[in-house]
Formats: sequence, structure tokens, C-alpha cells
Amino acid sequence: MRKTFKTLLLALPLVMAAMSASAADGAVGRWKTIDDKTGKVKSIVEITQAANGTLSGKVVEVLHSDKGPNPVCDDCSGANKGKPVKGMTILWNLKQDKGSTTQWSGGTVLDPANGKTYKSKLELKPDGKKLDMSGCVAFICRAQTWIRE
Repeated sequence: MRKTFKTLLLALPLVMAAMSASAADGAVGRWKTIDDKTGKVKSIVEITQAANGTLSGKVVEVLHSDKGPNPVCDDCSGANKGKPVKGMTILWNLKQDKGSTTQWSGGTVLDPANGKTYKSKLELKPDGKKLDMSGCVAFICRAQTWIRE
């Protein structure tokens, strides 16, 4: 019993450091997107930070799509119309909220399934392994929880 307790005490700083490292990474990294309607993992989005501090996210893998293995954004307008979803930037211009290390807002998110864009917000959960992403038009919002890959 004493040996187990001592082992736990020795391991605790390592566990805490690992949790802090995930949170310190912020939202930058690779995230599994979870469909808010089906609960299925749809894609992997890689979030990067620009030199000006804004975040953007690009689809690097499509894992599940109703439009087959290589979907295109048929309903998009402008430069994205008919373009492959894989490689598409779907999240841009998110700025870190003043006084926060875990929240970003003021950006835009594109839903390639319907071609619509929404005002976006991100919130990193304390363990650094989940990211709440929401997109809103007027008072209508959709939210997803993304899981760090």
C-alpha cells in the first residue's frame, strides 16, 4: 500500500505536466471533427496560428462523408465552389479573446456540407484534449466538440 501511494505521488507531477502541456498548446494542432447530428468522426482539421496571432483550420483528412471518399464543396460560392474538401480552409480569422488563454472568437467557419459560413468561436477545455467549436448566424447556432488527435 505504501509503495503504491509513493508511486502515485511520484507520478503526479508527470501527469500534471502532461495535462498542462496539452492546454499550453492551445487550439493549435490536429483535431477530429465530430458531427453534431450523427456523432461520427467526419474529418481531421489542422489548426495553425498565423504570425498576426489569428487561428485558421484546414481539412487535412476526410474520414466520413455522405458524398463519398473525395467530396467537393458543390454548395460553396466563390473560390471554393466545386473544390475538394480535403485541403480546404474551413476556419479563419479567429482571435484570442482578451484576457483568455482558452477562448477565440471573431472568426468564420465554413460548413462544406452546405456551403454556408457562420461566425465562429472556439473554447479549449481545461484538459487541452477537447475543443468546443460553435458557428452562428443571427441567433441560430450549431456547436461541435472536437477531439485532439
